[in-house]
Amino acid sequence: MKIASFNINGIKARIDALTAWLDESQPDVAILQEIKSVDEAFPRELFEDRGYNVETHGQKGFNGVAILSKLPLEDVTRGLPGDASDEQARWIEATVMGKKPIRICGLYLPNGNPAPGPKYDYKLAWMERLRARAEELLAAEEPALMAGDYNIIPQAEDAKTPDSWKDDALHRPESREAWRKIVNLGFTEAFRATTQGPGHYSFWDYQAGAWDRDNGIRIDHFLLTPQCADLLVDCVIEREVRGGQKPSDHVPIYVELDA
Repeated sequence: MKIASFNINGIKARIDALTAWLDESQPDVAILQEIKSVDEAFPRELFEDRGYNVETHGQKGFNGVAILSKLPLEDVTRGLPGDASDEQARWIEATVMGKKPIRICGLYLPNGNPAPGPKYDYKLAWMERLRARAEELLAAEEPALMAGDYNIIPQAEDAKTPDSWKDDALHRPESREAWRKIVNLGFTEAFRATTQGPGHYSFWDYQAGAWDRDNGIRIDHFLLTPQCADLLVDCVIEREVRGGQKPSDHVPIYVELDA
């Protein structure tokens, strides 16, 4: 089973790039972030015509997450538990019914800038809620994963110029500590389980020629429960997608599971 995550930076603006990637990469499941669309306006027919089941959790103008799956989806839920007043569309869950059922959680973690400040406080509080949900996933002792745009640069090697990010919400010590608290519960970070060393990025800003200079950061991640990690075959960042026509500032990342 090939499960991909892709922050598309706007379904309307990126529809051609997204469908071209789907046709080329052929993921069984695609977890999307930043669809920037209400559910009713999401162009689901384009994906249903390609054989995908479509589930969305949208919001007008910003945020928004979705799951596209060629396999049946069951028990779909929307919204990260823990704060009923949170109206930002950043979390969607479903069970993919393949050879082995996989619980997938698609997330768009808050950016948090400027930091410190209210937006950073929201990011850290959201990560506390994420940790609570992560504990529940582990307690279920079933194959599950959490994937998406985490807006976290885990280590210095995950940025071309780490010093320029040291005061940014994506790389501040508090952010990385919150990330480690989640990973250290017992998750496997899929990309680092298969690939080591610097120079691997999933985001390049549109400004200052970042793509041309390969001035990137790695902020899109898969975290796998032990039962899911046992199924891991590979994890790949599809960096070449960034060089396409009218690309997102992110590229897809996918895991291949023996499931």
